Amino acid sequence: MMELLLKNLMIMEWSSHSTMTMKIGEKVILTVKPQYGFGDKGKPAHHDEGSVPPNATLQIILEFVSWKEGPKEGPFRKMVLKEGEGDDCPNEGALVKLKLIGKLQDGTVFFKKGYSDGDEVELFEFKTDEEQVIDGLDKAVLTMKKGEVALLTITPEYAFGSSESQQELAVVPPNSTVYYEVELVSFVKAKEVSDMNTEEKIEAALKKRQEAEAFVYAAEYARASKRYQKALKFIKYDTSFPDEDREIVGLRHSCNLGNACCLMKLKDYERANKYFKDRLHDFNLKRIDTETLSANHRLRCRRKDANNYYLNVM
Repeated sequence: MMELLLKNLMIMEWSSHSTMTMKIGEKVILTVKPQYGFGDKGKPAHHDEGSVPPNATLQIILEFVSWKEGPKEGPFRKMVLKEGEGDDCPNEGALVKLKLIGKLQDGTVFFKKGYSDGDEVELFEFKTDEEQVIDGLDKAVLTMKKGEVALLTITPEYAFGSSESQQELAVVPPNSTVYYEVELVSFVKAKEVSDMNTEEKIEAALKKRQEAEAFVYAAEYARASKRYQKALKFIKYDTSFPDEDREIVGLRHSCNLGNACCLMKLKDYERANKYFKDRLHDFNLKRIDTETLSANHRLRCRRKDANNYYLNVM
């Protein structure tokens, strides 16, 4: 989070991203505030190195000699600027509150929240694993600790993709790699499935199924499939759900069928077949072939009311 970068005597933000606009052999001067340098403790002299007094602003000369692309960390790369507290991280479904700045490669700020000159600061908040933010940011926050400050590099496929996206402060062009400065201010973890009672599991599964059906109605089959899978996590086979519990069997049955139909729409036939078999497991059936799967899919998808064609399978 080094805020001042003097490049060719012009001021820019985010010194850690200066190499994105530099050429090999180019030099820049970095101005680093005390809180991002040696802080109020300074640095004592060591051998032939001089000391740094407390609360000193640093100037660092950086020369871009060469570069080599490092390994990817899935949907994002993370550089930790400040370590967080403890070992706990948000879980799926956690409510997180952040200070967040989003930038393009040329330094254009397209999003900024959590920073203000006034006393009250409005933080950016969202629930993880709910598709409320881009995939790279969503997954990166799950690796952070409270108080951690990090720089994220997120490639287009995990950011805004091949489409132009109008954000709060600027437009993100198609196929843009984006850069976020993130501080995880606080988070409240979601209740784990293992800590829920039967009623809570059923309620959570019903909510996710309802969300899935809304996505089906909007023909967003990939998002619907994810919601069905989340619903099934709450009602998977375990000893707390007796086989004769018709409500659980029916709910699990409809989610498996709904997910199978979505995957058929996405032409993911192998996974669709798996979920169709899981649906039949509740009725003690053992086998299902591709022709039967296709026939059932065509029958269900002919119905106009997306909410009903999943609920009327019993």
